[in-house]
Amino acid sequence: MTPDELSVVRQRLEAFAADLFTPLPRSDQRAKGETYLRGLLLDGRRKSMQPMADRLGVDHQGLQQFVTTSTWDTEAVRMRLAARAIEVVKPVAWVVDDTGFPKDGKSSPGVARQYSGTLGKVANCQVGVSVHAVTDTASCPLDWRLYLPTVWDDDAVDEAARLGVAAARARCGIPDEERHRPKWALVVKMLDELAGHGLRPPLLAADAGYGDNSQFRSVLDERGIGYIMQVKGDALAHEPGVQPMPRVWSGRGRPPTRTDPRYPKTAISLVEHVHAAGRAAAETVTWREGSKGTMSSQFVFLRVRPAGHRVARNADGILPERWLIAQWPDDQPEPVKYWLSSLPATTDHTDLVRFGKIRWRIEHDYRELKTGLGLDHFEGRSWTGWHRHVTLVTAAHLFITELRLDPKAAAPV
Repeated sequence: MTPDELSVVRQRLEAFAADLFTPLPRSDQRAKGETYLRGLLLDGRRKSMQPMADRLGVDHQGLQQFVTTSTWDTEAVRMRLAARAIEVVKPVAWVVDDTGFPKDGKSSPGVARQYSGTLGKVANCQVGVSVHAVTDTASCPLDWRLYLPTVWDDDAVDEAARLGVAAARARCGIPDEERHRPKWALVVKMLDELAGHGLRPPLLAADAGYGDNSQFRSVLDERGIGYIMQVKGDALAHEPGVQPMPRVWSGRGRPPTRTDPRYPKTAISLVEHVHAAGRAAAETVTWREGSKGTMSSQFVFLRVRPAGHRVARNADGILPERWLIAQWPDDQPEPVKYWLSSLPATTDHTDLVRFGKIRWRIEHDYRELKTGLGLDHFEGRSWTGWHRHVTLVTAAHLFITELRLDPKAAAPV
C-alpha cells in the first residue's frame, strides 16, 4: 500500500490490531505490534527491520526488541489470529505445505543445505511448514512451524558435532523440546494445538510430499480428520472386495506374534488400478472458473483399500476403503495425477476434484506473503523472532484479505 492508501484504512487497521494484540499485557507492546503491521503493509522493496523503520520514521531497535526479546505470548496471538481467519475466510478445507527461505549464512535457526520445493532444488535455506484456511476465492495461513533438520538437533548428530550444535541452538534460543521432526509431524502438532482451541479442519488437503506418507494419513484417521491428498501412482492398494484371511499356525516353530487377519499379496499400484478401469471409465469434470477460463479435465474415480504396513486398520482388522481419483486428460497417454481421499463413498465427484485441486490457493498465499509482505525478509537469528515475524506477516495478510472480502472497503488492494 502507498502511504495515502494506508491512511484511508488506518482506523480499520488500528481496530484490527487492538483486537489481535489483546493478549499483550502492555500498551507499548500493542502499539509496537500495530506499528510493525503498518511497516509490513507499506510499499517497499525490503520488509526487514531497518527499511521498515526508515519508512515509518521510527527507531528500528524498538521494532527489533518487540520481535526478538520482548516478553509476550506469541501462541496466544497466533491462536487469536487463527480463530479470526477462520471466521473471515469460512474455509471449505485446510491446506498444509512448506516453503523455503533462502539464506546466505549458517547462523539462522534451521538453516541448512536441504531441498526446497519453492526453489526446486537443494539449497542453503530455512523451511517453514504452514497450515492454511482456504476456499476457491480466499485463504489465509493459520499457523507456522520452522522445520529443524537433523543437523540442528544435538540428539541426532554424532558426538563430535554435539557440542557445536548445542551452542548454535543456544545462540538462536531454540527451546530444548524443539527437535528434528518430520514435516508431517509438525503439521500434526499444529493441528493438535489448533484443536485445543476449538479449531478443526472441515477437510485437510496436501500434495504428495505429505499424502505419500501412510503414517500421516493414519494419524489423521485417528483424529477423525477427513483428507484428500495427492499421491504417487506407485502406491499400492487392494480392490475393495479383497478380504483378509485369518492367520493360521502350522503348529511348528513359534506361534505368530500377530493375530490380525492377513491380506493376500494382491495389492497393485494405483496406476494399475486405473489402467484396469480403462480410459472409458473417465468422466469430464469442471471444478472452477480460473483466470483463463473454465477449468475442466477427465478423471477416473475408484474405490480401493490402500495397503502398507503403516496403514491403520479398522477395528475388525480390515483396511479402510478410500477414494482413488486419477486425472487422465484426453490428450495424455497416461494419468497425470493421483489422489487418495477418506471422504464418504457418497461424495459427489465434482467435489472430490474441487477439493483435490484446492491446494492451489496455498501457492497464491506464499507468493503474496513473500512478494508483498516480506515473509522471507526477516534477518534475525532467533527462533522466537522467526515465529513472531511470520505470525505478524500472517496478520498483515489477513487484514488485506478482510479488505478484499468487504465490499465497503475504501482502499484499493
